[in-house]
Amino acid sequence: MDSSNTVEAVIERPLGPAMAGEVLTLQRAAYATEAQVYRDPFLPALTQPLDELARELEGPGLGLWQGERLIGAVRWTVADDIAHVGRLTVAPDLQGRGIGTRLLRAAERASGASEFELFTGHLSEANIRLYEREGYAVARREPLHDGVDLVFMRKSAHPARASSTAAR
Repeated sequence: MDSSNTVEAVIERPLGPAMAGEVLTLQRAAYATEAQVYRDPFLPALTQPLDELARELEGPGLGLWQGERLIGAVRWTVADDIAHVGRLTVAPDLQGRGIGTRLLRAAERASGASEFELFTGHLSEANIRLYEREGYAVARREPLHDGVDLVFMRKSAHPARASSTAAR
């Protein structure tokens, strides 16, 4: 059998501090394209020190592995029943194949929160489309620097409840 035609299963596992090197490698590869879009090689995801990332990985996070390769990762924190989703990253050669969607949904489930918030840059159109497809709506925009805005998006785990509450 030709091994080049076999498809390895994608396995979801929790992230931890010991995986910081793998996560940082993935993060830098994934954010390199964002750096080009924003013409900024100093995005925080690209300049984050390994020890800082290892500390972040003490908190909740999930990774997707295909064989031994980390192909996607996501982290979040929960405060006041709101999950703040961050650093959703997918290997550049596998983007557009549903990995980001799978990770986002898994993070939402695992967080146990009733509301979700994330942000991206205003020029990150593919990210914004993904989040909108998953039910996120723009909550606010905040200027960052040099004409770059952060777009904060929110979603309720219970959309019917959120819309009935808003109607009152």
